[in-house]
Amino acid sequence: MSGREFLELDTPQRSLYLEKCKRVELIQKMLDKLPKADQNLCNYGSYFLAVNASLCGLVTNHFFRNILHVRRAAFMSALPMAVVPFISTAVIYDIFVREALFVGELNCEVCAVVRGGLIGAVVGGLYPMFLALPLNASLAARSAAAPLPGGGCNFWVGAEPSEGLVRKMSLGVLLQALTGLYLATKHHGIYVKILQQMNASRDPEELQA
Repeated sequence: MSGREFLELDTPQRSLYLEKCKRVELIQKMLDKLPKADQNLCNYGSYFLAVNASLCGLVTNHFFRNILHVRRAAFMSALPMAVVPFISTAVIYDIFVREALFVGELNCEVCAVVRGGLIGAVVGGLYPMFLALPLNASLAARSAAAPLPGGGCNFWVGAEPSEGLVRKMSLGVLLQALTGLYLATKHHGIYVKILQQMNASRDPEELQA
């Protein structure tokens, strides 16, 4: 079914989709009436978490390169470790926290805060470490910088030293979790402000303007 046919059919899915679109549009209008600080935090707050994820990726990549004595492809290994965690963290947080709040799928404050903390810790903290291990193990294998046990299993090249790395990066993971908790708390607070504005506005024409 094409997008045009979907919009033309009167189905429960189409009605739900249009209802969500109207809700998001209304909430965006209410958001524009909030202080600029709230608007910036709501629109760009996830980027702060994403930047921290990029930093975690770069630091982890640096540690793995030192552990495995990798000297080649410094820029090519640093680029994905900065870009991939940034995009993943920003997109996943926006989908599962910010957009979920605004479309009415996440009304529980505790659920939103826990979800934000988990995204910060797992996607923004742990994921860069798991991403850096195979990347640098592959570079080490190609340059013969580290011996490959078991007939060339790249994973085990950095598995043992990565245990110490996890301990070193535990503070970064904790900071990411706290950042995710903070952002989710603030986003839920902004969402509550918007709902209060919607309830306080008694002029239907104002809501539809």
